[in-house]
Amino acid sequence: MKQKILLLFLATASFANIDNIQSFEADFKQNIVDDKNKVIAYYGHIKAMQPQYALWTYKKPIEKQVYIIENQAIIIEPELEQVIIKKIGDNLDFFQLIKHAQKLDKERYLANYNNTTFIIKIKGNKIISISYKDELDNKVTIDFTHQIVNKKIDKREFSPSIPDEYDVIKG
Repeated sequence: MKQKILLLFLATASFANIDNIQSFEADFKQNIVDDKNKVIAYYGHIKAMQPQYALWTYKKPIEKQVYIIENQAIIIEPELEQVIIKKIGDNLDFFQLIKHAQKLDKERYLANYNNTTFIIKIKGNKIISISYKDELDNKVTIDFTHQIVNKKIDKREFSPSIPDEYDVIKG
């Protein structure tokens, strides 16, 4: 599921000027619905920048930060006082994924990645939502608001600060 969360990085582009997208920032709401229709909602903020940088700041119901720095994910979980660091490979190029998404109709695009089908909804030149089924067959929908495209973002914003007392788990 961690890799699927990374696909939220899809939000880093708009379809109108896909070749010109360098950065993306937005608030998000992520709904996960299991096979019993139980809904878990997460709220937060994303900042992302080409080629493969992202910071997902989850605010509710738990706080955590997910940093994507080129070929690795760093997940900081303050409530657990732990950090998970894992390689994600170089095949998670979300800007390329969006660039190759196929238009279904005026407001929907289809993208396939790692045996998962993503529906990307747009309005004008903004991504409104991304939906897919994860590997546990949960329905995931990520809604974006307050999108800002091509705002200058300092690369240092993608450098995590890990408290010394946190456990570090490498996977």
